[in-house]
Amino acid sequence: MFDIGFWEILIITLVALLVVGPERLPGLAREIGRFVGKARRFVNSVRSDIEQELQTEELRKMLKGQEQEIQELKSMMQDTEETLREDLKETEQTLRDNIDDVTNATGKRLDPEGSPATAPRKASPAKPSQPENKVDGRPRIKRVPVTGNLDADLLTDAPPQQPVERRQSDEAETNGDGTANKT
Repeated sequence: MFDIGFWEILIITLVALLVVGPERLPGLAREIGRFVGKARRFVNSVRSDIEQELQTEELRKMLKGQEQEIQELKSMMQDTEETLREDLKETEQTLRDNIDDVTNATGKRLDPEGSPATAPRKASPAKPSQPENKVDGRPRIKRVPVTGNLDADLLTDAPPQQPVERRQSDEAETNGDGTANKT
């Protein structure tokens, strides 16, 4: 604040000693120290209040900016949702039209797998002699369960895979504990 050097302090102390006297000088020094302490605390308090207000104002600006960004994201999500819903409706309508066209052309309703709904379902034999790969000249799509981490069935036109059976000759070549016979 003030640029006071050693010589200035020495001159002020000598003048105070001559004016006040040596017996009242320690009391005066205490009072001046208290006054300077109060002044410093007041200045520090005002400074911290101003800094706090500035920080509060910055936080308000940041919050307003984030609220605007959130509103923009919400509007983007709503636009995307509306677009997806429209696309879904269009796809659904196209599928319904195609099903109606097939129904009108054949005169029979089709179930979701593409076979006629009026035809009774046959009991599937343990091992089909020949898998049906085509319905009305088009490849038939079958649901095949998937092993592993996938959650749903995959749609494929390939027949489902049969589990691999171990041959007895493989078991005969081992001792039962996994080591091979040397005979």
